[in-house]
Amino acid sequence: MGLTLLSGGSFIIATHYADRERDALDTAWKIDESVEMLARAAELTTEDARLFVFTGEQRYLEAFRATLAEERERERAIRVLREKGLPEEEAAALRAVETKAEILDAIEEQAVADFANGAEDQAKAALFSPEHEEAQFGLLNSVSHFVDLVALRTRGEVERASAQAGLWGTIAKSMLALTALVFLCVLYFVLTRRVTRPLLRMSDVVQRLARQDYDVQLLSDGRRDEIGDMNEAIQIFRDNGLERERLDAERRKDQRTKDQILQLMHRLQACRQEGELAPVVALFASQLFPDLSGHLFIMNTGRTALVAKSSWGTPTLSGEEFAALECWGIRRGRAHLSDGANNDVRCLHLREQEASSALCVPLSARGDTVGALYFEEAEGGTALDNARTYVELIAENLALAIANLQLRDRLANLAVRDPLTGLLNRRSLDENLADLVQEDRDDPTALMMIDIDHFKRFNDQFGHDAGDFVMSQVAAIITNVAGHGGIAHRYGGEEFAVIFREHDGAAALQKAEAIRHAIETAPIDYQGQPLGTVTVSVGVATTEDNRPKATLMQRADAALLQAKSSGRNVVVCDWSGRANRRLA
Repeated sequence: MGLTLLSGGSFIIATHYADRERDALDTAWKIDESVEMLARAAELTTEDARLFVFTGEQRYLEAFRATLAEERERERAIRVLREKGLPEEEAAALRAVETKAEILDAIEEQAVADFANGAEDQAKAALFSPEHEEAQFGLLNSVSHFVDLVALRTRGEVERASAQAGLWGTIAKSMLALTALVFLCVLYFVLTRRVTRPLLRMSDVVQRLARQDYDVQLLSDGRRDEIGDMNEAIQIFRDNGLERERLDAERRKDQRTKDQILQLMHRLQACRQEGELAPVVALFASQLFPDLSGHLFIMNTGRTALVAKSSWGTPTLSGEEFAALECWGIRRGRAHLSDGANNDVRCLHLREQEASSALCVPLSARGDTVGALYFEEAEGGTALDNARTYVELIAENLALAIANLQLRDRLANLAVRDPLTGLLNRRSLDENLADLVQEDRDDPTALMMIDIDHFKRFNDQFGHDAGDFVMSQVAAIITNVAGHGGIAHRYGGEEFAVIFREHDGAAALQKAEAIRHAIETAPIDYQGQPLGTVTVSVGVATTEDNRPKATLMQRADAALLQAKSSGRNVVVCDWSGRANRRLA
């Protein structure tokens, strides 16, 4: 302790002498700067006085007076420095500087006064007289002499302060080295007598713990010194090892869960239809959360209800279909837990069973809710809380997969369906007829071409919106009457085409007449206004009796033209032995 104090005191003294060294240099610099600025001010007054007496311009006189005032300030500052206790020799030199400066100022002031009184030649002679030159050079020499004296004194003070600082610095370092030596000796004694021997006895314990043998019995000698601290540290190490094993087990379990979730994501990305998602989700949900049951709900087309597409376990709290607003998760747009403790409101689609809990996670993507992921657990379980983070992660990816497939379906429909009527478009008709021609089948196929009679009058009389409404109503009637056996298309404009597979002439004729009659008798009102009777002309062609498939379209179209030229609202058939038959 004493050595440390001595070492610190030595460092403080060394620092004091270093500060004195810096103070000496700073003082010398300030004195030199003041004296040199006085000399420069004297030079400026001389220059301004000479310019004034030669030019007579007032600005030089003003500059002379301003510089002279500044010089007076410098002289007062120098007197303050002199009064601070300069050595006698430096004080005498400083007084000589002041004397020379005063003589020079007196000559220049008198010359300026003479010039102002009209004695211009006398003023000029005074400013360039030997007395002026002698006073000016005397001032510069006095300044130089004073600066040299200050520099000499400062150099001595700096050398003395530097020597003292070095001496005390060496003493401080020596004290510090001696302190370190004493500390090492004490440390050696402590290590050999108080640490080494107990550590040898504890080495076996440490080695077994290093091999993760946490069943080892620790030393418990009750010591309250370093060995006791070591025993306590080893105990903490053992406890930490046990905790680490537990955390590693949880981490491995978490990694297995994440791997399964990753596999689920890959399977979802590989799905090509929305119907493929449901069994994939059910399979992996039962593997990921064996203690939970649940449903995968998808929003219906009208966005009014959710329908279960797949289930896992034995869910009992929620039905397989419920209104969208009955679920608080759908309302809030975030996961909602209906727990047995009633800490929050329960979803309305859940049956009353207070001890059980359920989690509803909405499936939202691109700002739209496409369904919900539902999980429930048995009474008193904790699996739902543990699985919530994973469920929400799955929900995010599942929602995106469903939204992508629904978007793909919508885009596919836009490519093959007519946006006004919802029927297949002309491109799909051409593809279906091309497939028909390439097929090697003998089953009869019928093609029906349908045209709305006098369609232009609806546009002209009621407007184009009414005409579009008529077209969509006719398309709906054709779809309903044709049923699953007919493939309805919008051919173009107000014309439609229906393909009937495995239909002979009689069956096709019956379907055509049924469509014509259904359209004729259907009451069609637009915005509360009756549009009148809507009729259609129908042309039918078939591949029966070995009629060529390649000319099916041309023959059906020719039959339609015949029907229109025959007075409309009729069905005309084109096949062997029954050409141009008309039904009214």
